[in-house]
This record gives sequence, structure tokens and C-alpha cells, in this order.
Amino acid sequence: MLAVTFVLYQALNLYWWIVIASAILSWLYAFNIVNPGNPFVDSVGRFLWQMTEPVYRRIRRFLPDLGGIDLSPLVVLFAIMFLQYFIVVYIDPAIVRAGL
Repeated sequence: MLAVTFVLYQALNLYWWIVIASAILSWLYAFNIVNPGNPFVDSVGRFLWQMTEPVYRRIRRFLPDLGGIDLSPLVVLFAIMFLQYFIVVYIDPAIVRAGL
């Protein structure tokens, strides 16, 4: 069972980095630092958008409209931190105590 929680923890860690990369790329797009017409940049941007947008869309329904500021990546990062903390502090010790 610890292997399952380890895989879940690592999947959350990977998604953490995907959210960070998505936020950085959106800033690079906004300040015209990267060329969105570049095929490589476009494919990376499309991949990151497809990985993050379904989660962001659900969170944006509950967040107030702050104009041009999108806080959904921050909410996702806090949720990932909470889940990782929950796994390490509560789930893993319970699995060890149960002897699974």
C-alpha cells in the first residue's frame, strides 16, 4: 500500500511541475517573450493547456472575477500541497500501523 501512496505522491508532484510550467509559459506569452507561432512552443503550450485547463475551469467557477488576474493555478498548487501533506502525515502512518 505504501507503493500506491508513493505513486500518488509522485503523480501530484509531476502535476505540480506541469502547473508551474503552464503559469510560466502563460507569462511568457503575455509579455511576448516567446513566439506562439513556433511549432515547438505551440505544441508545448497546447500540451500544458490540455493538462491544466480542465482543472482550472472547475476552480474558476467558484473564484470571483478579479479582472486579468487568474488565481486558479495558485488554488491548484495549494490543493496539491494539502493532498501531499495529507498523504505523508495521515495516510502513510496509518498504513504502517495497520501493517499493510
